[in-house]
Amino acid sequence: MHQERLLGLDVFRGWAILLMVLFHLAYDLNYFHFIDINLKKDFFWVYARYVIVSMFLFSMGISLALVHRPNIRWKRMYKRTFMLSVASILVSVATYIQFPDRWVYFGILHFILFASWLGLLLVPFPSLSFLLGLFILVGSYFGFLHTQYLFDILQSPLHLPKYTEDLVIVFPWFSVVLFGIAFVGFAWQNKVFTFPLLNATNRFNLFLAFSGRHALLIYLLHQPILFGLIMLLAL
Repeated sequence: MHQERLLGLDVFRGWAILLMVLFHLAYDLNYFHFIDINLKKDFFWVYARYVIVSMFLFSMGISLALVHRPNIRWKRMYKRTFMLSVASILVSVATYIQFPDRWVYFGILHFILFASWLGLLLVPFPSLSFLLGLFILVGSYFGFLHTQYLFDILQSPLHLPKYTEDLVIVFPWFSVVLFGIAFVGFAWQNKVFTFPLLNATNRFNLFLAFSGRHALLIYLLHQPILFGLIMLLAL
């Protein structure tokens, strides 16, 4: 039997959505010179991105395990794959039009699609997921586990840009997904996501939960809307 949807998890993902929108608002304001910040190097903005991506990938690992334990739900998996594939293509095409020298070829949605299938293999093995996640973190930190060579091989034949607007590399980010899978395997979600702060049914939490349940749609729509509005202000 699959576990009922957790309000606290939707609220947590809603926070990730809210922070992402604010991050992209800062990006757009900076792009049109309303503010002057360095999102690639400033400590605050670099680690803000780390936090936001980690929240998305951690909640993604949790959701993957909740949906596919004890049995894989293939129809859900195929539907998710189709939606993520279409969304990833849209992001790549849109960024290629807007930023032809820095278009997104493996951003957060591309990574989630890849990690969903790879993570599916590890859903039945929470302890292994946790240990493998630790190994990936340590290997990435000390530099003996990386995928840079794949980029070096594929850059020329696939005409990939040297720099991109968004890149979520497999190592170390897959470790966060694995921790989410382990989190459910150890049944910690029923302890953490029932905290009153996340589980209270006030208006703000319900708004966050709604955002968390429609994360993909908001992800696809919010940036074109923000970018367009700020561009109009800049005219």
